[in-house]
Amino acid sequence: MCDTMVSLSDDGVLFAKNSDRDPNEAQVLRWHPAADHAAGSEVRCTWTSIPQVARTRAVLLSQPWWMWGAEMGTNDAGVVIGNQAVFTRGRVAPDGLLGMDLLRLALERAGSTHEAVGVLTALLEQHGQGGSCSHEHPGFRYHNSFLVADAAGAVVVETAGREWATEAVTGPGRSISNGLTIPAFARAHADPVRGRVAQCEQRRRRTSAAVEVARAPAHLFAALRDHGAGPSPRWSRLNGALAAPCAHAGGRLTSTQSTASWVSDLRASPLHWATATSAPCTSLFKPVRIEDPVDLDPGVEASNRYDPALRWWRHEILHRLVLRDHAASTARFVHARDRVENAWLHDPPATHDAFRHGDDLELAWAADLHDAGLPDRRPRWLTRLWTRLDEGAGMAPRGPR
Repeated sequence: MCDTMVSLSDDGVLFAKNSDRDPNEAQVLRWHPAADHAAGSEVRCTWTSIPQVARTRAVLLSQPWWMWGAEMGTNDAGVVIGNQAVFTRGRVAPDGLLGMDLLRLALERAGSTHEAVGVLTALLEQHGQGGSCSHEHPGFRYHNSFLVADAAGAVVVETAGREWATEAVTGPGRSISNGLTIPAFARAHADPVRGRVAQCEQRRRRTSAAVEVARAPAHLFAALRDHGAGPSPRWSRLNGALAAPCAHAGGRLTSTQSTASWVSDLRASPLHWATATSAPCTSLFKPVRIEDPVDLDPGVEASNRYDPALRWWRHEILHRLVLRDHAASTARFVHARDRVENAWLHDPPATHDAFRHGDDLELAWAADLHDAGLPDRRPRWLTRLWTRLDEGAGMAPRGPR
């Protein structure tokens, strides 16, 4: 599942997204430079190839480890896009372009929101969408919606098969979740049963309220960390902690986890803030810039198996310790996390320095939790689920050191 939102004010445009996916699916930041391509060449996307264009733009993407496309990202023209799974009554093709492929293609080929919407819809009509959207669950497929923004404004794009609808965002804020929201298009295509399981309307009510009053990146950090009625997740046997934007896996029907988070400040020179780790409530938002490529995990191949050389997996030690008793655990470091972020917002450091400092802090927080030995207060069914996830990733019985 996912939540994406945009704020429009007299000061400018702010954008944010939580990417909710399989709990063991590492998601990494990757910079791809602008490039020229030979006439007649093709680009291999996740499941299919399509004709390449003569020149592609530089992009910064948050990518699930196994796919060509991306959950969210930006380009050198200041365009940002986030996508959502949407559940429609139509059949999802067994192959085609993933919504994440469409997102990357639009960023590589467009210089504005208007152009990106044109790229998305033209590719959708020509090539269609489809194929497995999950490495862990190959039969999981869905259609997509998108929120596209730049410094001049934002547009929602919703799809069902090769059909689509758009809606310009008029402000002060707009959010999308895992259901269709453009009224006529939703009446024609939405699957209300799957939408209720995904609890998309509950989450969208919360994100809509938050983004309408957001005036700074910190407000969107808080919106992405929202657990609903309280400061910690509320668990359901049906769909885990999916009733609020900061999703935590745990359900029988839907077990999805916020595996990466992103905020873009487009009010002046674009500056983006990415966790590059799961669970924004346990993560630091670090400044990233399209013009400042950084190799965050040199020489490391990401996968769905625990690897301490990969930043995303190193953070999972902290994240999974926190889940044992979320309230007591986050209380031990949340004030330090907020102080660091506030200092970075006031004076953004170089990306490399921020990630290095963040690594040191998260390692110290994980060590503190390990030494504290807090009891596991989760219900047994939830502990069993996360034990299976740990074993599937090859983590257990690892500690934080």
